[in-house]
Amino acid sequence: MSVSRTVLITGATGTVSTALLRALRGNDVNLRALVRDEFKADGPREQGADVFVGDLGDARSLPPAFEGVHDVWLLTPNGPRAPEHNMNAVWAARQAGVERIVRLSVVGAAHDAPNRSGRLHALSDRETEQCGMRWTILRPHWFMQNLLNEAGDIAATGTFSLNMAAARIGMIDVRDIAECAARVLLDDPDRHHGRTYTLTGPRSLTFDEVADELSLALDRFVTYRPVGDDAQRTTLLGYGVPTWIVDMLEEYAQAYVSGWGDFTTDTVADLLGHPPRGIGDFVRDHAAAFTPADDDDRNGDRG
Repeated sequence: MSVSRTVLITGATGTVSTALLRALRGNDVNLRALVRDEFKADGPREQGADVFVGDLGDARSLPPAFEGVHDVWLLTPNGPRAPEHNMNAVWAARQAGVERIVRLSVVGAAHDAPNRSGRLHALSDRETEQCGMRWTILRPHWFMQNLLNEAGDIAATGTFSLNMAAARIGMIDVRDIAECAARVLLDDPDRHHGRTYTLTGPRSLTFDEVADELSLALDRFVTYRPVGDDAQRTTLLGYGVPTWIVDMLEEYAQAYVSGWGDFTTDTVADLLGHPPRGIGDFVRDHAAAFTPADDDDRNGDRG
């Protein structure tokens, strides 16, 4: 009888890893989650994971979480220390005898990427390729879930502003990223070894088209208002977003405006056997987030 594999989920409280825990739950795997703070442990525990407290920035904190693990889902937060965090995780995995790393990278990761995030991820991708374990790298496009950052404005005013001009982007629903990651983790470790998968949604969209989909799903007019980099920067800094992240997001926006993100792949369909979710699916499933609270109260019994 085969022994259930133990899968360690890093970044366990983030958007993608939370969706991955949901996608893996109910399968024949032992789920383990790494969180930085004990008070964040409830979410992963509710998904059936054993929770270990540790920090990818503190190599000494990692060995207990990695002991007895077969597969590591490796997600490092964006920041200047991302390659160090990846290095600490890869080393802990190597020392623990882990068999496979499935790493979340970013779209267009390369040493000459037009954004610092892509260049830092390229370093960690290269390290993972040389780790001596089986490995798979996922490079997802812009997350549809990023639109939830605009939900307050959309609900309140029917408008949202980004410094994306008329950029066209092959954006993807995070749930599809998670399902692809789950597919890889549940398959035989040899099946996806040495593969790098670029994951996108079904079509490339402008934010005017996103606004049209929002209008359709919400049954009220939603408008996209492009703004300049300086205006977006002021907004983000006003929300307390760290300067490094604001700079990184500006680099991404400039790249997207130049046409860098205008593409799609068939990889999600190849991995899952069905097409990825479209923007209409995403908006309908998250309609409540984009709806004013008084509308929610008034329509609470609509089902």
